[in-house]
Amino acid sequence: MTISQGLTAEKLRFTCDEHVFDFDTTETVPPLEVMIGQERAVKAVEFGLFTKNPGYNIFISGLVGTGKITYAETAVKKVAGNQEVPNDWCYVNNLETPGQPIALALPAGMGYSFKQDMQELVENLKTDIPKVFSSEDYEQAKSELVKQYQEQRSVMVEEFTQYAETQGISPQWSSTGFVGLPMVDGKAVGPEDYQKLDKQQRDIIEKNMLAVHEKGMDVVRRVQLLERSVREQLKQLDIKIGLFAAGHLIEEFKEKYRDYQPVVDFLEAIKQDVSKNINEFKPQAEEENNPLMLFKRPAQDAKDKYNVNLLVDNRETKGAPVIVEINPTYYNLVGRAEYETRMGVVSTDFTMIKPGALHKANGGYLILNARDVLTNIGAWEALKRVLKTKKLQIENLGEQYGVLAMASLKPEPIPINVKVILIGNPYIYQLLYNYDEDFRKLFKAHADFDVVMENNPVNVQKLAGFISSTVSREKLKHFDKAAVARVVEYSSRLTGTQTKLTTRFNEVVELLCEADVWATLDNSQVVTTGHIKKAIEEKRYRANKYEERLQEMFAEGQLLIDTEGEKVGQVNGLAVLSVGEYMFGKPSRITANTYLGKSGVVNIERETKTSGTSHTKGVLILSGYLGQKYAQKHPLTLTASLTFEQLYDGVDGDSASSTELYAILSSLSGLPIKQYIAITGSVNQKGEVQPIGGATEKIEGFFSVCKLKGLTGKQGVMIPHQNVSNLALSDEVIEAVRQGKFHIYPVKTIDQGIEILTGTPAGEPGADGSYPAGTVNALVSQKLKEYTDTLIKLSKSSEDKND
Repeated sequence: MTISQGLTAEKLRFTCDEHVFDFDTTETVPPLEVMIGQERAVKAVEFGLFTKNPGYNIFISGLVGTGKITYAETAVKKVAGNQEVPNDWCYVNNLETPGQPIALALPAGMGYSFKQDMQELVENLKTDIPKVFSSEDYEQAKSELVKQYQEQRSVMVEEFTQYAETQGISPQWSSTGFVGLPMVDGKAVGPEDYQKLDKQQRDIIEKNMLAVHEKGMDVVRRVQLLERSVREQLKQLDIKIGLFAAGHLIEEFKEKYRDYQPVVDFLEAIKQDVSKNINEFKPQAEEENNPLMLFKRPAQDAKDKYNVNLLVDNRETKGAPVIVEINPTYYNLVGRAEYETRMGVVSTDFTMIKPGALHKANGGYLILNARDVLTNIGAWEALKRVLKTKKLQIENLGEQYGVLAMASLKPEPIPINVKVILIGNPYIYQLLYNYDEDFRKLFKAHADFDVVMENNPVNVQKLAGFISSTVSREKLKHFDKAAVARVVEYSSRLTGTQTKLTTRFNEVVELLCEADVWATLDNSQVVTTGHIKKAIEEKRYRANKYEERLQEMFAEGQLLIDTEGEKVGQVNGLAVLSVGEYMFGKPSRITANTYLGKSGVVNIERETKTSGTSHTKGVLILSGYLGQKYAQKHPLTLTASLTFEQLYDGVDGDSASSTELYAILSSLSGLPIKQYIAITGSVNQKGEVQPIGGATEKIEGFFSVCKLKGLTGKQGVMIPHQNVSNLALSDEVIEAVRQGKFHIYPVKTIDQGIEILTGTPAGEPGADGSYPAGTVNALVSQKLKEYTDTLIKLSKSSEDKND
């Protein structure tokens, strides 16, 4: 077994050579106009945008900061700009059923023209019709009808009066009819004188009175019929005169909109309504001076009745509309019918219908945040209903969830043709896909944004273009090429691997903006490497309060850790802690005690229920490794107690499983482990060391403790060999490695690692399965055999005593 050599400084971080850039500053770099690092997602979005089949709405998933929203808007607007502008949509009054407003579609821009035309029509109606009712011809015609009525009425009354007088009765007319008074000798007789008449005379008068009364009732009926006839003639006169003034105005607009039958039908309905309610346009004084009091002015104004509610106005729209709804509540999506309160009475009408985002995006695209839609009551179900039915019905949300029904408008549904782009994270996508059966039918196009891209020359140059775009957009100082190279290196560190660059561009933008601030404070015209370094250091300083507190506890001896000497059954493990977005490494002491028993590997954390499932699995793997390697010819008779010292809040992950195994092997072999070497890495049952996460932070965390206690030139960290490409260490650690003050050892197997930690060969098994004397494996095997032999002796001794 060859002992692993420490890594050279050149392998500890990706280094971007500034000479790959052919510019001095980003001032001469063309701004980036394409999406970088998201080729798969871009193709998925383009496919969804160009697919016209139903159900191919788009769900864009990815972590925050990967540019999903920015790209979605840009890509959608690019496609929408080449498409036709959709129709305008209006709501007009349903004159037959006012509670069910009518939806009208007109070409883009014509909706506004139609609204103006209807306002003009109403104004003309309200000016032209009163004029004709004030004309001499109208007054003459009306007077003629009234005169005819009065003459005919007078004739009827006069004939009746003459008849009554011939019967000895004097009729007295009142507003309720007439009263007949008896006459004697040509004079009316009062009640007292009437009683003085003899009975025969009174009987004759009463008989005549009855005949006159019957005749009078007939006259009253004839007068009423005459009055009704005249009233109808006056009404027809008003309609004729009104339509004479209004008809040609309506016909002109019907001719203008002859290609749009629903509009023509609405204008015809207006014409009929004007004829029915002509009094709305007559002068107010006309009603007051009408001797017949034929009409009563309706409460509703014609301007409200015949107005147009322009719901969607696309006259300024270029191409298909692209709507980004930042607050997708139920009403903001599907629209609403508003209410107003007057004198304690709540009312609404078609003019108070307000559009939603789906109305505005009809014929185009609607971009929504998935989480916002899902957290607003009724919004998600309403969105699905519209996408499934292709119709948008404005409904009151309170009616759906309320107990009592209330009177409300029922506007005519509007046909909807919209492509929805939902933006969320992968977790929301998986939840919807697995638990909402409608989702997979409606959102068939899925674009998943990656958080990393390949670290290659092409993407490095594109990242320089992205920096130039950000500088231009945010009005920052330009970056020199050395500073750009440092930003590329920072991008690589964010990914946790030297072969990738981050696509979480918001974090890159943060660095650019902060570096610009330090350049401004430094009175520099351009951002340099020093400003990048300063921005990184200051950002870390703002977040590393808890890391410094831990360092203080190590310095004061409150947290026990050794960075010098050698000890049996004790090893330094490495963990990663995070506070918000800031991650840092924390070394921990791991100890193992081994003794005779049958319990196997006892994980104290698991016994105290502070161990996570991954950590528990890692510990159980250790038993498999020990049994496979050392218990082929005799039972594994062992109890090994493992624990993380001074750890009280739980542990998870299997990155310390190899560390724990080294502690057990040290305890069994009696060979001390070098305390100045910390270990990280998981292990499988075959003894192969497996990669872990957070290698960079773990190394830097142990380096900080060694620096605190004093660098001796022996200290270092042992990592899985697969993690070498994940390293992105700080300048300070790299310089210490370059000077030989710190070392990083990549290992592939447990045998290779135990040799580094003990300085003793691990030992390869011979033909008979035994290990060379003095090797680690031989000492461990010998100790386990002693445990087994001792247990057999104790078992026989116990049997002898029982016998």
